[in-house]
Amino acid sequence: MKILVCISHVPDTTTKIKFVDNKLDKNGVQFIIAPYDDYALARAIELKEQHGGTVTVLNVGTAETEPTIRKALAIGADDAIRVDADPIDAFFVATQIAEVAKEENYDLILMGRESSDFNGGLVHGMVGEMLGVPSVSPCMKMEIEGTTGTLSREIEGGKEVLTVELPFVAGCQEPIAEWKIPNIRGIMMARKKLLKVVPATGVEGVTEYRSFELPAEKAGCKMVDADDMAGLVSLLKNEAKVL
Repeated sequence: MKILVCISHVPDTTTKIKFVDNKLDKNGVQFIIAPYDDYALARAIELKEQHGGTVTVLNVGTAETEPTIRKALAIGADDAIRVDADPIDAFFVATQIAEVAKEENYDLILMGRESSDFNGGLVHGMVGEMLGVPSVSPCMKMEIEGTTGTLSREIEGGKEVLTVELPFVAGCQEPIAEWKIPNIRGIMMARKKLLKVVPATGVEGVTEYRSFELPAEKAGCKMVDADDMAGLVSLLKNEAKVL
């Protein structure tokens, strides 16, 4: 089985975000594999252990993303591809992934349901359309038998189980697999694994980001006595304005 796992290079979820000149201030920011992508990578490695094959990680990014890619290799991916470009938007990234996938004929293309920086949740669907293969998201359980995948996801009011013929694209989330933490041996081996850098295909982004702003700070919490119903109603009506 030949599996491609697409990972994003995002700020750690505990990072305090700041902007300078309408750009993310990267000073002091720790970058990680996007958390949902970590689930996709973990499931890919489990599938390789069950069925054999290879796991390749793909990132669309500049050279500064290579430590994040090396972490994915340390976790257990066999090799990596970096498309040398600044990821402009979801369409641009999806196009780069699709171009690589067309050349290599992967059985599975896995990624997180969304990245934790832009939270668009668009790339997996675009890649599926560009390749003409099914795309399923959010995928919370995945089993492969022969050339058929059985996928489970939550829908309004219940769960949905789908069967899909390979190849397909899946946007993964918990609890599809347990996160894997690289060990010392994996970190040492990752230094020798192939990380191929390829140029981006010529395509323009379709999204224009004009400005970035932090959300307004949350107002202070007001405590209301449990017996003071009139006071609670007054606050909801006159301050929160929800009545």
